[in-house]
Amino acid sequence: MSENSNEQPIYGLLAEFSSAGELVTATRAARKAGFTKIDAYSPLPLEELFEALGLHKSRLPLIVLIGGIVGACAGYGLAYWTSVIDYPINVGGRPFHSWPAFIPITFETTVLFAAFSAVLGMLALNGLPQLYHPVFNVSRFAVASKDRFFLLIEAVDPEFDYDKTWSFLTKLEPRVISDVEH
Repeated sequence: MSENSNEQPIYGLLAEFSSAGELVTATRAARKAGFTKIDAYSPLPLEELFEALGLHKSRLPLIVLIGGIVGACAGYGLAYWTSVIDYPINVGGRPFHSWPAFIPITFETTVLFAAFSAVLGMLALNGLPQLYHPVFNVSRFAVASKDRFFLLIEAVDPEFDYDKTWSFLTKLEPRVISDVEH
């Protein structure tokens, strides 16, 4: 089982399951038991797992919208500033503020800023780049991307008590329960 049950602080407890159904059931049970600082690892995307973890809707669409609006304002502002304020040239008798000529640059900067905000927002919301995570210290976690499913209950969870959490995970009948050290 565990060599260092309470000698040094741990990151959490990691339970290994054989199937996706077992993982989803265990995740729902953990949420029902009051655990909130949990994470699940699966070699394939599972819609049920997303719901079982109680993850909220993403703020990424709002970030992309704001990026697009900023891009549109920046593009239109740049075109206006260069054509009307900084270097006004009367070409063919058109007005300095000829908004139809500003549409292509406004569109392009809208798309550019929205794309950059999507990439940067996704990285920020996912906490990336994350070069290290304590679960990498568990040797059995190496098969997480092949055919195993893992449930992590973090020690910072308000409901976490080492012995009670260990017995809770044991009732879920995982293959193995491992300590996750910092």
